[in-house]
Amino acid sequence: MLGALLAALTGALLLAVSVGSVELSVTEVLGALRGGGEPTHRLLIFELRLPRALVAVAVGGLLALAGTLLQVLLRNPLADPYVLGVSGGAAVAALAALLAGLAAALVPLVAFAGALVSTVLVFGLARGQGAWGTSRLLLTGVVLATGWSAVVTLLLASAPPGELPGMLYWLMGDLAAARRPLLPLLVLAGCLLLSLPLAAQLNILGRGEQVAAGVGIRVGRLQAGVYLLSSLATGVAVAAGGSIGFVGLVVPHMLRLIVGNDQRVLLPAAALGGALLVLVADLAARTVVAPQQLPVGALTALLGVPVFFVLLRRRG
Repeated sequence: MLGALLAALTGALLLAVSVGSVELSVTEVLGALRGGGEPTHRLLIFELRLPRALVAVAVGGLLALAGTLLQVLLRNPLADPYVLGVSGGAAVAALAALLAGLAAALVPLVAFAGALVSTVLVFGLARGQGAWGTSRLLLTGVVLATGWSAVVTLLLASAPPGELPGMLYWLMGDLAAARRPLLPLLVLAGCLLLSLPLAAQLNILGRGEQVAAGVGIRVGRLQAGVYLLSSLATGVAVAAGGSIGFVGLVVPHMLRLIVGNDQRVLLPAAALGGALLVLVADLAARTVVAPQQLPVGALTALLGVPVFFVLLRRRG
């Protein structure tokens, strides 16, 4: 499965740099990637298409990885950074940083802080004095996401008119201006490398906190690590691509049906599957009604909302 996902992602990446207003053949793309070919083709690939495609890969991988971590932490397939309001907290923090005129390099750090605050709030409020429950968790996440949405509206109302259209498209999950893939890709690789050594412990944690504590796992430390990793992944993904929802819900659930619930396989598979989903969605967003471009977040939501209701119905 990992090999199939990697092959599909490679093919989708090659397709993404080939398709557009100027169609390029596979031979022309490979020649440009090797440093040959026409200068116009190299400019088109390296300055426009390839950076955008790599950002889509990083954003999808980060969101799916965050969703997988949250789902095993809560033992609930309905958990998702977008549904639980974690993406909303990151979006509020990033938007506030942009309005404050902070340097672009600081926006991912601020978005990470916003995602972490939102994660602590939703988990703490949903748990209360007892165990997490599906209804209480979802209700807390929806209420918190609504609150973040209200804050976003206030921030947009106070934004300069010239910056408002770009902010709106960014909030809808638009990758048209994505040109800096290095940081999101490095964070994706780092989060995956840090989460894989925890996979065996996460398998046991999925059976319950008491079971995990009974075999010597430091549950509090493990949960704190998952909080940080999921918040970092969500914050960087939101800063790079805006608010793209339901990737962390759809991808882990679909892959869990195929590869099972072993986190040693599911975590890397989710990263590859999320990267593939957002890359394909971005390709469709810029080609379906070309030359107009659709927001990627709208396409992922069209897929994620029905899946969410199906999962909710199956869980009663």
